[in-house]
Parts: sequence; C-alpha cells; structure tokens
Amino acid sequence: MTSKERAALRGQANTLQAVFQVGKEGVTPAVAAQMIEGLHTRELIKGKVLLESCPQTPHEAADALAALTKSEVVQVVGGSMVFFKMNPELRKKLAEKAKKAKL
Repeated sequence: MTSKERAALRGQANTLQAVFQVGKEGVTPAVAAQMIEGLHTRELIKGKVLLESCPQTPHEAADALAALTKSEVVQVVGGSMVFFKMNPELRKKLAEKAKKAKL
C-alpha cells in the first residue's frame, strides 16, 4: 500500500465508529472473528484498545490482529486502530450497483 493510498484511507476512517474492542483478555479469537466479519462487510474498519486494561500496547495488538486476519494496519493513534482488507466480492457488488444506477 502506498503512502497516498494510506492517507486516503485514513481520511475515510475519520468518520467511522469502532466495530470492535480489545480488552483485558488482549487479542482473542473472538476479537479476530469479529474483525474478519467487519472487514468482509466494509473493507475499512476501526477498532479500539482499552488502554487501562489491555495487556498489549495498541501497536502490538494491531500487528497481531493484522497477522490473524491477513489485513493491513492503516493507522494506530492512541487507542484507535484502523485496518483495511480488500474484498473483491464487495467491490464487484458495488460496481454492479453503480452500473444499475447509471442506467
């Protein structure tokens, strides 16, 4: 991912709400499953790390989640993490929807 692509994704992520949280258990399979579901639906998602209770730093948690979900870390700021994973099926559906709208 280029720096320009990453910057564009960071801009899009500003308005997103967090769809998952990493808490006192740290990175768990349940958190990874929730994240995979979000990435399948949206491609770009935001998550939170509960700084007071999480045993990992936000960067460690982001790296672990990215490895488990085969996604890319776009940004980690404070306790917020942003991830991206391209979904060809979703892109195809959006292209079809746009094509129908033009007709």
